[in-house]
Parts: sequence; structure tokens; C-alpha cells
Amino acid sequence: MITLITTVLNEGDNIHHLLNSLLRQTRPPDEIIIVDGGSSDNTVEILRRYQDKLPLRVIVQAGCNISQGRNVAIRAAQGDMLAFTDAGVRLTETWLEHITQPLLDNSGVNVVAGFFKADPQTLFEAAMGATVLPLVDEIDPATFLPSSRSVAVRKSAAQQVQGYPEWLDYCEDLVFDMRLRQTQPPFVFAPDALVYFRPRGAMQAYFKQYYRYARGDGKADLWRKRHAIRYLTYLVAEPLIVLLVLMVHPVFLLLGVLGAIVYLYPPYRRLLVVMRDMPQPSIFAWMQAIVLVPLIRVVGDIAKMLGYPAGWRWRWQHHPPDWSVND
Repeated sequence: MITLITTVLNEGDNIHHLLNSLLRQTRPPDEIIIVDGGSSDNTVEILRRYQDKLPLRVIVQAGCNISQGRNVAIRAAQGDMLAFTDAGVRLTETWLEHITQPLLDNSGVNVVAGFFKADPQTLFEAAMGATVLPLVDEIDPATFLPSSRSVAVRKSAAQQVQGYPEWLDYCEDLVFDMRLRQTQPPFVFAPDALVYFRPRGAMQAYFKQYYRYARGDGKADLWRKRHAIRYLTYLVAEPLIVLLVLMVHPVFLLLGVLGAIVYLYPPYRRLLVVMRDMPQPSIFAWMQAIVLVPLIRVVGDIAKMLGYPAGWRWRWQHHPPDWSVND
């Protein structure tokens, strides 16, 4: 039996994308559990309209965070296989079939990692998707940590790692993945289990999102080296290059140019793919997207450099549990 799980909070404008795509699944879920964190809009009303079309159970748990909501659903699930996704996404028609087939085919498989692609509706969203989301050919299945917008897990495995970390408000799915990797290897990568979602549509929303992601990294003590490299790049390497150009020789500007090429090559390569899905982009649109990519990159880096120490401050104050230990 397969249970599909997601959490929602004020998703009245977006939830129909997920619900309508669930109606079209080639392998329908046996059970759907959606936990609402206390929406103040019409989210719950919309969900209840679909209860005569889908095997949908709505649980209202006002004030819960994403981890708490998912854990409520895990405990309530009757299925022995759990498929997780996010509100506001659009599932391909074969998503549930592909994300659960490895579990059905092999009792030794406990986790299946699906994939996700940007579904941009604006030029900014296209540039955003190219900047922050990898292409499938960039994924190493041996190390890939799936977002919980596209993942399937046996209920027994989710329970063994004690579900999602309820003390963590962002990056909770990474900690969940890492605990599963410690106890339930290997993960099976199912790139055809595809989910589409819209990237953030404005710079302010993007900054807030990546500030919170980095704060979650700090709270969970994730990616120390990655964040250290970012601080060294912006606070040491770049000022040093400027000093060398001003005080020694302009030829040192080439170091900065080389660094920018290395830094921006992946998003520009992705932009070629993402822009193909946009309706006949003009040369002007291409120029805008090309300019937006480095701006988005820098704004995201600033958000991360501010969010990470905020997360560490929280960590020092609250002393969260050691998530790497499976009790």
C-alpha cells in the first residue's frame, strides 16, 4: 500500500497544481495524507473539495512546522511505502509509478530519490532555475540527497531514523536523507520520477529563502567547508585580487575573470536548457537572463553568508541533538 504525504500552509493559490496532477497519476496512491499547519486562507476548503475524487485525508495541526507535519502523517499512514512531495508542485503523470517501482521490485531497497525541474513562468524564474537547480546530468546517484518534493521511503525505514528532525525548520529533508544513508543504503535514483515547481519569482523572496536554507545549515552543522569557501572567496580572495590590480599590475584582473568564468559556467550552461522551454525568447530576453544570473548568484551568496552564522548562533544557544547518531 502506498501513502502519499505532503504538508501545506496557506497554499490556496497553488495547491490545485498538485491535486490535479494526483488525479492523473498512472499509478494512483492508495492513500493521501496532507497535514495543514494552520492555514489562514482557503487551503483546507480547497483540499476538502477533492476528498470525493481522491483517497485524501486532511489533518489540521495548527502551528506545526514541516518536520512535525510530516511526522504526524508518517504515524497516521496505513501504507508500508511513503511517497513525499511538496505543495504547489506539478507531478508528471508517471511520478508515483516511477518513484515507487524500485520499492516494489526489490525488498532490499528502502529509499528512492526522484528528481525535480524548474517550471518557470517568467524570465526571472527561468534565470533563477538555471542558477540554483542542477540538471539531471550533473547528478551523482551515489551521493545525491533528494529533496522531499520527490522521494519515496519504506515506512519502517522512516520510523527507524525517527522521522524528520522536528527541531529543524529548514534543511530538515537533508538531515532525514543523511540519517537514511547511514542506516538504509543504497538509495536508488529514479530520474523519471519528475516533479515540476516554480522557482521564487522575486529577488526578495529568493533572498529570504536562501537565508533560511543557510540558517538551517548552521543549525544542523551542515556543509562547513562549502560555507568556508564562500567566506574565503568574498572576504579574502576578491579583496586580494582588487589590491593586486590596484597596487601591483592590472594583469591580476585575469584571476578575477577566470574565477568568474568557473563560477558562472554551470548556471549559464543550464540557462541554455531552461530558456528552450520559454515561449520564443527574444534577444532582449536572453540579454536580461544573462545579466540576471550573476546577480542572483551574488544575492544568494550574501543571503547564505548572513544566514549561516545566524544558524550557528541558534545552535550554540539551543544545543540540538546530534542528528548523525541513530539512537
